[in-house]
Formats: sequence, C-alpha cells, structure tokens
Amino acid sequence: MGNRHRPQLTSASRPLTFEVEAVNERGELLPTPIAGEHPLTLYLDKREIVTLMTLGQAPEALTIGYLRNQRLVGSIEEIAAIQVDWETDSVAVTTRRGVKGLRERLKKRTVTTGCGQGTVFGDLMEEIDSIQLRDDVKLTEETLYGLLDAVRHRETIYKSAGAVHGCALANGANVLYFVEDVGRHNAVDAIAGQMWLDGVDGSDKIFYTTGRLTSEMVIKAAQMRIPFLVSRSGLTEMGHRIASQVGITMIGRAVTKHYLLFTGKHRFVKTAMPTMLA
Repeated sequence: MGNRHRPQLTSASRPLTFEVEAVNERGELLPTPIAGEHPLTLYLDKREIVTLMTLGQAPEALTIGYLRNQRLVGSIEEIAAIQVDWETDSVAVTTRRGVKGLRERLKKRTVTTGCGQGTVFGDLMEEIDSIQLRDDVKLTEETLYGLLDAVRHRETIYKSAGAVHGCALANGANVLYFVEDVGRHNAVDAIAGQMWLDGVDGSDKIFYTTGRLTSEMVIKAAQMRIPFLVSRSGLTEMGHRIASQVGITMIGRAVTKHYLLFTGKHRFVKTAMPTMLA
C-alpha cells in the first residue's frame, strides 16, 4: 500500500467539543461540553455539490467517502487534491480529468431519511443487483460480543457531549477505524474515504453503526463490499428488504450480549451452549 496514490490533502480537523453553560434541575450553573457542528460546502471541480453538517473530525476523509458513496468519482486515483477551508466553511475537490456527465448525474437524486445529509445520486438503487458479497467469511457470536465491547470503549465524544453517531470498521473484534459525527451518514462516508486512502478491502470486514439501519446505510455497506452490518439501533423495512436482496448479514439492537439477527444468517456462527450434565 506504500505506492498507492494519495491526493494532496489538508489536515483540517475542527475542535470536536465546545464548553457552554447550562442550568441543572437544582438551579446550579454547570460548564457543559457539547458537540461541534459546522457547515461544509463541497465543491467538485468548482461546481457546488452539497453542504454537509459535520462535527469536523475528518473532513478530508468525509469528502472522499461522500464522493465515493455517491458514485461521483470512481477511484481515489481520480482525485488530485482536497482543500478544506474553515474560514469559508468549504472544501474544494480537484479531479485529474474532470467528472464526465456530472450535470446529468446531479439531476437525478433521491433524498433519503437520516441525520445530516442523506442523498443517493443517480442509479445507486439499480446497482444493487450487480453487487456480490463474499459467502466464505463468517462472524461468530463471540467475535460480535468482542466488537461490541471494543466499540463501547471508543465512544469518547458521545460519552462527554452526546449528540453524535459513531461508526466503526473492524477486522473481527479489532477496530480499524472509529469515527463520530453529528450524522451517521457522515461517519459512514468518512470511513469509506479512509478505506480508499489506505487501500483497505472491505470484503471480510464488519461495519458497526450506532444509527438505525436504513436503505442508504445498507447500500453504502454493500458498495464497500462489506458483508457484515451491525447496529445498536433498529432498522427500516426498506433497509431490511435491500439487505435481504444483497445478502448482507445484518444485526440490529446489538448491545452488550443482546442482538437480533435479521438477514444473512448463513454467515453467522452461534456459540454452542454448554452441555448440561444429568
């Protein structure tokens, strides 16, 4: 991965929490940390694409992942540079050869549910049929429990300030990336962008989110070829339908040692119960 192309990047993370004063139920004035939230308008080759509301933890990775998951760029090699400027709340992306058919691709857009900006450009729904996920990988119940415990120790901003979602990419119970943001879609996109930057293959990985499993969350996981999708929250009917269609192993309501396995049961291995002696 040492010779992989990396675009020119700024490193422009914002402060993640801010302290304000609040009055509690006893009338006491308390300094209280709250999560940051900043508008970030994305320009692709000088064309305005979208304004994302973000915590500002990893704006460059967020930008790359957004372009990846919206299929506006096809590979990391197409991106020449990414410049984040918080004075103007903008990020400028320069590609090497421009994006063909950008105007037409922006015209066809489905606005989806979700915290922050949830949009699906073009014909992403139609791509689902062509996505093939690996069936030779397994997730054991023991590994799931280990991952849930590992993620629990990573939710630093949520614990101090709340108001954010967290997402993680894991290899077994080993967390490779963990990102928190004000919208779960932003956190997903930031991880997708970092995977592209680092050349990480998702075909045997687990994606964890604190947010609910909507259709777009399932689509994004499938686009990254990730076979396992885990959430501590619930799911929507369309999220379930698409997960069934692509064969993702989807687990919801996953907290400590509780979970609900919804789809892709063939990849999940339940820990055998100890034999009861007479």
